[in-house]
Amino acid sequence: MSQHTDPTAEASSADGVPPHRYTPALASEIELAWQDRWEAEGTFHTPNPVGPLSGGFDRVADRPKAFVMDMFPYPSGAGLHVGHPLGYLGTDVTSRFLRMDGHNVLHPMGYDAFGLPAEQFAVQTGQHPRVTTEANIAAISAQLRRLGVDHDTRRTFATIDPGYYKWTQWIFRQVFESWFDETADGGRGKARPIADLVAELDAGTRQPAEGTLPEGRSWAELSPVERRRVVDAHRLAYRHEAPVNWCPGLGTVLSNEEVTADGRSERGNFPVFRRPLTQWMMRITSYAERLLTDLDRLDWSDSLKQMQRNWIGRSTGARVRFATGTESIEVFTTRPDTLFGATYLVLAPEHPLVGVLTAAAWPEGTDPRWTTGAATPADAVAAYQRQASRRSELDRQAEGREKTGVWLGATARNPLTGADLPVFIADYVLTGYGTGAIMAVPGEDQRDWDFASAFGLPVVRTVQPPADFDGGAYTGTGPMINSSNEQLSLDGLDKAAAIAKVTEWLVASGAGEATTTYKLRDWLFSRQRYWGEPFPVVYAVDGDDADLPIAVPDSMLPVLLPDVDDYSPTTFEIDDADSKPEPPLSRATEWTTVTLDLGDGPREYRRETNTMPNWAGSCWYYLRYTDPTNDERLVDPELEAYWMGPREPGDVGGVDLYVGGVEHAVLHLLYARFWHKVLFDLGHVSSEEPFRRLVNQGYISAYAYTDERGFYVPAAEVEERNGVWFHDGAPVTREYGKMGKSLKNVVTPDEMIAMFGADTFRVYEMSTGPLDQSRPWETKAAVGSQRLLQRIWRVVLDEETGAVRAADVEPDEETSRALHRTIEAVRDGMSTLRFNIAIARITELTNHLTSAYPPGTEVPRSVAETLVLLTSPLAPHLAEELWSRLGHDGSVAWASFPVADPRWLVDETVTVAVQVNGKVRAQVAVPADADAAALEAAARADEKVAAQLADKTVRRVIAVPGRLVNFVVG
Repeated sequence: MSQHTDPTAEASSADGVPPHRYTPALASEIELAWQDRWEAEGTFHTPNPVGPLSGGFDRVADRPKAFVMDMFPYPSGAGLHVGHPLGYLGTDVTSRFLRMDGHNVLHPMGYDAFGLPAEQFAVQTGQHPRVTTEANIAAISAQLRRLGVDHDTRRTFATIDPGYYKWTQWIFRQVFESWFDETADGGRGKARPIADLVAELDAGTRQPAEGTLPEGRSWAELSPVERRRVVDAHRLAYRHEAPVNWCPGLGTVLSNEEVTADGRSERGNFPVFRRPLTQWMMRITSYAERLLTDLDRLDWSDSLKQMQRNWIGRSTGARVRFATGTESIEVFTTRPDTLFGATYLVLAPEHPLVGVLTAAAWPEGTDPRWTTGAATPADAVAAYQRQASRRSELDRQAEGREKTGVWLGATARNPLTGADLPVFIADYVLTGYGTGAIMAVPGEDQRDWDFASAFGLPVVRTVQPPADFDGGAYTGTGPMINSSNEQLSLDGLDKAAAIAKVTEWLVASGAGEATTTYKLRDWLFSRQRYWGEPFPVVYAVDGDDADLPIAVPDSMLPVLLPDVDDYSPTTFEIDDADSKPEPPLSRATEWTTVTLDLGDGPREYRRETNTMPNWAGSCWYYLRYTDPTNDERLVDPELEAYWMGPREPGDVGGVDLYVGGVEHAVLHLLYARFWHKVLFDLGHVSSEEPFRRLVNQGYISAYAYTDERGFYVPAAEVEERNGVWFHDGAPVTREYGKMGKSLKNVVTPDEMIAMFGADTFRVYEMSTGPLDQSRPWETKAAVGSQRLLQRIWRVVLDEETGAVRAADVEPDEETSRALHRTIEAVRDGMSTLRFNIAIARITELTNHLTSAYPPGTEVPRSVAETLVLLTSPLAPHLAEELWSRLGHDGSVAWASFPVADPRWLVDETVTVAVQVNGKVRAQVAVPADADAAALEAAARADEKVAAQLADKTVRRVIAVPGRLVNFVVG
């Protein structure tokens, strides 16, 4: 039995408040005590079937498993506001319900702790980022504990723990030591060890990928170093010179998502430039088709799947080659049927052929619009490339933006028409999509039309517009026109037939081939930062192989991040686009240069000085939760199969419920899916996907206030006077926005707990709507949730004496019916993550019990205990306390969740329609189980029906129990 008492009972009694009322002070005492007890007793320790954490598995061996988790939080120094726990509480309520419903539940929490914010704070303060990060982790952990979440804290870790990032580095090695065999798995393709590729090349059973061999040489003719270069070109993790987002002001390369639409860094608002740099890349594009098709096998929302489909961007069409001198420009198009209408070509400013094709001088008669006024093509191109480098890809793709470009002074031949087409560069073409070059068909593409209009280029329509078409590019359907020559005629064909015919011609003539391409680009995996996972890679200091990466063996993992005095990357003038990265680790010379024996004797090597992006640690953390203490392997296969394995043939496996923000709908999820598929292909996991079911929680919005300057002021300091809001005596404007620091409208869980207690906060937050929907926040409204818990408390305990009211008496029929209908509704709400529905039905039951069993009367024990069990996932501390006072020794967390008795779910009576010759004449109430004869009798007894049947012959009676009675009369 619990020994908790309200410390304010004496004062409360004197103030007219019952001495044993459930107050915030009593709630706080109860909550802290139960949190201590849960920790001491290991209440939420989830047993594994084998291994170090298997103690107690016998207790749950016959239960189905349930793996429930949240997206990794970043341990910000600001801690949590009330918007953050929305998902955390949703998974907590779910995991508690599932445990009570007979599952072995894994509900862990960890921290995604590498990244730029901690590093920048370290730069500002001189304090090591590990110190501030670990302090932030401790603070957030304390907040989560105070909320009463049921995490198994034995499984908690952070990505900055060497024991964790050892395995992040190990996974990188697996990716590095793999290649994608497109012919494997029935042509679906899969990762295979790089050693298999080398063996097949040596045996002559496989040829290197196109473009990887030195021209005119065979594999057998290559030197060992040349062979290494060929093999490196096949790896899933590889170094490549690629256009990246270089930010001189921050001294680092940024991912696309870290760049704003106007080409500036999200953090610091510095200019960002697109420039080629040699970086580590991950060949995620090899998995594009599998990442796309396997979406259909996941229990995700349609909107989320569509976001990933759009990002992957699968397109089918043809590659077409346009000859230009000794080179050819390869173009991917989804509309090869419009090739007769191509009147110019456009390359991305970063396209590798730009430098090759740029003429020495402008040809005579060049249109001034094509030159931007530059003296030479080289001058024009250089200036335009610099201008384009300042624009983000998002900005370059914006609809309606003015079209700009420069002619290279070169032409390329249309393989169908034989016409020489001018070749431009323009920033609306991106190097990472397709081939980085387009054939411009202004008659059928609005962007091309706009460009052609600006530069005076010809337009040839190849699709017949309707008679009422009012001009511009026509993007609709219609018969082909202006599309024939001596070799081929498409005129009169529809789109599909024309595409098929021209593609066949391209293949036969050697001018192209049918192909599929993707918008998805390989993953840029390098960061010029200190606070990240070191690459497990070294390079020889000298020799002809000095630029070739070598992955260190497993025995040398983890490669520890060294302590340094200066955490900042070398920064440059913010407009110095020609500067080059100098990562902080490059200054750690004692760490950078190392002597190792990698199998051919001691040799001096230099370490990779870039670090991995913070995405790396969040790509696989769910696996670590299942086996957090393993130092011998990534994960025990038996544990991975138990927690994540497929349930049946064809099932993808994965986490049973994953909850997080929609802001991670694309990148984090694509990256994690990619890494998981590589691990699956290599046999390290049995599940094909990391997250079987995914739910995006909504966000919380709250009032924010701006002063006359438009600056936000602290919402907590605003006062309302007769419908006008004031801050420091001055009027302010009220608006609604997503809760956050920038709007200064943050409310913290700590504030709510201090005012109401954790359980009231939990119930209020869960009552404001389904988990996946956004909702407004109103602190004062939490009073309603507080009163609900007080009424539940009063149903079980007497507020005046503290005595338990439950007694071994039978509930009346009305109460039994209300109770079991509530059980059914609460179960449905819990299962569908509509906790607001569950709370509403608990409220209705509580109100009924408050009325049916007023103070001083006995409450049926079966009813009181069931009410506590229904409330337990939502208000666990209150439920534990009441469960204990009801005489139970064990935690309510392990009690069985109630199951409704079907007999109480059936209505006592139902209303059925009574028809005469098919027209409704009356409605009668009958017992729910009334048969046809009873229905007819009840209908005949109704006065309205009797009047309709008077003096008529009833030829037939149709009685459908529970629905209707129809008299057919003559």
